[in-house]
Amino acid sequence: MDNTDGNSIELYGDEEIVEVIDLDESEPGPDDLADDLEDVDFEDAGNTDDEGWETEDEMEDEQDDSELTFSKHSGSVFCVSLDPATNSLAVTGGEDDKAYVWRLSDGEVLLECTGHKDSVTCAVFSHDSSLVATGDMSGLVKAWKVETKEEIWSFEVGDLEWLEWHPCAPVLLAGTDDGNVWMWKIPSGDCKTFQSSACQATSGKVLPDGKRAVVGYEDGTVRFWDLKAGNAVHVVKGQDGHKGALTCLACNKDGSLVLTGSVDGTAKLISTVTGKVVGWFSLEVGKAKASNEGEESNSVESVGFCNILPLIALAYLDGTLAIFDLSTQVLRHRCHHEAGIVHLQWEDSSSVVSTCCLDGVLRLWDARSGGIVSEFRGHAAEVLDFSINREGTVAVTASGDHQAKVFCIQRPDR
Repeated sequence: MDNTDGNSIELYGDEEIVEVIDLDESEPGPDDLADDLEDVDFEDAGNTDDEGWETEDEMEDEQDDSELTFSKHSGSVFCVSLDPATNSLAVTGGEDDKAYVWRLSDGEVLLECTGHKDSVTCAVFSHDSSLVATGDMSGLVKAWKVETKEEIWSFEVGDLEWLEWHPCAPVLLAGTDDGNVWMWKIPSGDCKTFQSSACQATSGKVLPDGKRAVVGYEDGTVRFWDLKAGNAVHVVKGQDGHKGALTCLACNKDGSLVLTGSVDGTAKLISTVTGKVVGWFSLEVGKAKASNEGEESNSVESVGFCNILPLIALAYLDGTLAIFDLSTQVLRHRCHHEAGIVHLQWEDSSSVVSTCCLDGVLRLWDARSGGIVSEFRGHAAEVLDFSINREGTVAVTASGDHQAKVFCIQRPDR
């Protein structure tokens, strides 16, 4: 890792570019990598061309920009979260039906979360980092106390779609395939459910005020739930709702606005005060075209607000990162990726937005100019999730190559 600083890359830049092109042309596409990339594949690839493989292997080492690789998982790593209190710990969940809490500095495992029945697709720290919640695809949800390294609670629901902690209390929310939203006090297990139409509760988020949650559904409906009263205070549906399933949600810093993304290729800006749609964003030329043509052809996979400028970002399945002006709703920049974008995240105190992609690369973009700031490579398969610390100096990625990686994303030129 000491040999991957900026000077090393510049010194061997031309040679590296030639090698990367050769390697990409010989490997399968991103969609195949999660299933096909095993250690034996590397050995087989080496046997097909012993003379050239040594050079490619050296090239791979040069291309790994990470500071640390976490390799405890025995299958794809689906999710990653940083502890909000110190940003020094990560929790990752994977295809091996496990989650690990581990230290960013050296990769040491502090807690192994076992006993799940299926792939762990949700793993998140509580607001004070004292607890970790893990959830698998089958709907088995567990809570763990980090300090004592013990399981303190578990519950089984329907097929799990999402899992989130309350921003200021030991309260856990989950959305399921049958449309229910569950809320528990941890560790007592006191429970409340928010029931709606029998379609998936595909995404959800507790608003910063801690009193309400916004939930998106498979039928394009958005509901704002009063967590104490248990009723929906606003429902966005029909002409105001999306024409396809919701895929993602984000709220701005003060919680006054929510941004929703859908498989219909659009994003909607909703006031949390009135429940009214106050903005509409699409890459299409007009609303009629966006609504009537292939609704699922270019899904919005992730959305987010910039904290310091009136900008939003939409990440699309076709690899487009769209930066819109929030006030005028005008498209400012299209940032192109070589493969579909999985997730985006704005840095807390800058205009830099980061993306992880099916091509296995983490990219940083300057939303003011639309230009790329940095690229970070090292994964041999798609990046399925990532998280950036508060200072915008470290990113942790989760990948289909069975690994999680820690990247130092603060560069001298920044």
